[in-house]
Amino acid sequence: MGHDVAHTSGYYVKIWAILMVLFFISVAGPTLGILIVTLITAFGVAAIKATMVMAYFMHLNVEKKYIWGLLASALIFILGLFIGVAPDVMKSHGVQWTKCNSFDERNLARFQHEGIHALDIGLNRTGRICTPQRF
Repeated sequence: MGHDVAHTSGYYVKIWAILMVLFFISVAGPTLGILIVTLITAFGVAAIKATMVMAYFMHLNVEKKYIWGLLASALIFILGLFIGVAPDVMKSHGVQWTKCNSFDERNLARFQHEGIHALDIGLNRTGRICTPQRF
């Protein structure tokens, strides 16, 4: 097999340059402070960059079409898993637990006196078990 255009170093430099331009767009987009621009640059540009990497650096552009079908079915499967667990993960409370970010002063003082870190035992303001949030 002879050298074709897809395997020259200039070809890869061109793809790399396009990826770098897209990178700078994805960094500059959120600085405008407009939500839709941030979302488009964060997710849209990331999807384009991922597709370009798969197509050109992983050589999927010269593979048979069923490879793209396998990739699409894997992505649909992952999306289905996310949709399946997102309602539970994104809830702020449940039957026996509550997400919380802070504790009341009395409990914090008691925990500190006893040498216990409040996040280690997972109590919220009302004394119910909670899932501590670290962000």
